[in-house]
Amino acid sequence: MQPVVLIDVVGLTQRHIGPRTPALAALAKRGTCAPMGAILPAVTCSAQATMLTGRMPSVHGAVGNGWFDRESGEVSFWRQSNALVGARKLYEVARERDPQFTCAKLFWWWNMGAAVDWSITPRPFYPADGRKILAVYGQPTSFPAQLERELGPFPFFDFWGPKSGLPSSRWIADVAVRTLELHKPSLTLVYLPHLDYSHQQDGPESERGQRALAEVDAEVAKVVAAADKLGAQVVVVSEYGLEQVDTPVHLNRALRSEGLLVVRETPVGEMLDTFASTAFAVADHQLAHVYARTEEARSHAAHVLRNLPGVEQVLDRAAQRKFGLDHARSGDLVVLARKGAWFTYYHWLDDARAPDFARTVDIHRKPGYDPCELFVDPKLAAPKLRVAFRLAQKLAGFRYLMDVIPLDATLVKGSHGRLPDDPRDGPVFLCSQPFGPAGDEPRDGVVPMTSVFERVLGLLYGRA
Repeated sequence: MQPVVLIDVVGLTQRHIGPRTPALAALAKRGTCAPMGAILPAVTCSAQATMLTGRMPSVHGAVGNGWFDRESGEVSFWRQSNALVGARKLYEVARERDPQFTCAKLFWWWNMGAAVDWSITPRPFYPADGRKILAVYGQPTSFPAQLERELGPFPFFDFWGPKSGLPSSRWIADVAVRTLELHKPSLTLVYLPHLDYSHQQDGPESERGQRALAEVDAEVAKVVAAADKLGAQVVVVSEYGLEQVDTPVHLNRALRSEGLLVVRETPVGEMLDTFASTAFAVADHQLAHVYARTEEARSHAAHVLRNLPGVEQVLDRAAQRKFGLDHARSGDLVVLARKGAWFTYYHWLDDARAPDFARTVDIHRKPGYDPCELFVDPKLAAPKLRVAFRLAQKLAGFRYLMDVIPLDATLVKGSHGRLPDDPRDGPVFLCSQPFGPAGDEPRDGVVPMTSVFERVLGLLYGRA
């Protein structure tokens, strides 16, 4: 069996491979590099599930980073259970072929309960008193404990939130190197996220975005060197490319203005009432799932959203089928943004009535994705003092809100989710081994995302 290291560099495109990324360029030169076909939605959870199963969202069911559960009446984002992906995963099939196969899953999503030998993923504790204690989860439990003893605690605040940046990718790369040294897995899955953060905050063409390319390239170089030492093949993939945006679109505000979306007045702001609403949107970057209670509400919502500036397409069930997105979890409508636009989850009409979690980093309570969590509100007179005061409240044992997140969606400069106009602006596939003679040359020069599954199996066991 040939060991394989599969590195997910989030936000990387073929256009990024060049002078700023010498390690990636060297890998492409000794092997191969090609654009990879994006799937809809072009978001993390959907793309990773597709690469791990070789199936489209219509089969595996990961229709976004989150969706509305019609039975519970709740919107949930960033769920981690491996069982939510409804198809056989790469590491499951590999172990069936060879019981000696081993796998390390390092911060890839769908991590909890995965049939792997070593895993680690972010998973805070939430005590009954309302606190949030930052932590990682892993199996066996000795694995993350040993890594944090050797490398220090995982830099959680650098993984998501206004401080997001290089330290998170650097720590995960160090974990990958240590895992390869200690355990020599047959397959090692590595997730390097911070390029994505800088591209959302400042845009992919910004100076910071370009600097992040060099930073992530240096981390890739460390992992490739460790893989080479082990004699492993290396595959580098990404999930999507980001585009410059300047137009936030408030789908839920439009649906509320038409009487389709209903809020519940609470002591801590207006909350989306999924039971009383006849139609509402679950926004996820440049795509949104719209759930409608009746056919009349679906038709009304489709009319409203098709005429909303910033909306490019509204897909009914038949149209979703063409994109491999027709699953029971999908919305009755799927809305796609036009180039340069993206969708907020905002359902309030007056910022004074926004729910209390809107101004905090709270990825699980928000009924949609919120990239404003990457910023500190520029309207705060003394943001560092505000943060210090909130931390003092925390240390003193008081209840507190780290309410420093802005509600100004125009701050966001990069987004993703729609299909790119040019494959070179979408995800990318690199491999330390050239395409061979066994029919693995990509058609039209673009590697299908669904083919990553078989390509990695081919590297592990040899192509038929």
